[in-house]
Amino acid sequence: MTELIDVETAFAYGESLLVGERVRLRGVRDDDLPQLATWEMDPATMATLSNWVVPPSEATAKESLAKWSANDKDDVGFAIETLDEPPVLLGTVHLRGVRAKDRSASLGIALAREHTGHGYGTDATRLIVDYAFREMALHRIELTVAPFNQAGIRAYEKAGFVEEGRHRESVWHDGRWYDEVRMSLLDHEWAARRS
Repeated sequence: MTELIDVETAFAYGESLLVGERVRLRGVRDDDLPQLATWEMDPATMATLSNWVVPPSEATAKESLAKWSANDKDDVGFAIETLDEPPVLLGTVHLRGVRAKDRSASLGIALAREHTGHGYGTDATRLIVDYAFREMALHRIELTVAPFNQAGIRAYEKAGFVEEGRHRESVWHDGRWYDEVRMSLLDHEWAARRS
């Protein structure tokens, strides 16, 4: 971490904070909402991110995306895009339910199906974690993930998350029970990985 000693170092910090090796995080734009809502409504994606495959209406999806990505209360959310010119919108990442007293939040990430498996999720996860600890001074980030989402689990582990337990047989899909894997990362664990 670099000490901010003048405007130039502050600019450099701000410019680099949300840029990774493959992606950048940025505020959600109004013109992103139709595409993001389409992905939010995809039943296949919902099966990996949710305990219930029930697509919201387009209006509800847009409203919910706009609300948590407004970055004005207890939720912090960003669009994920490639570093290409022009950039390609990939999905979203957010920290929800930020609890100031406990300095904790829950992480969520959603990539469009066609953009999974290319390292974008791993890079975006590292970025949001760095942001949470460097800029928000969080102590703990937690998440839940389905056990069959092995790519997601690997991405979280690469960012430093560890499994801390399971909600046994808590998700029902297609006539079968699945566990919900609970993972977390603490600020001192993150700092040890950076040194």
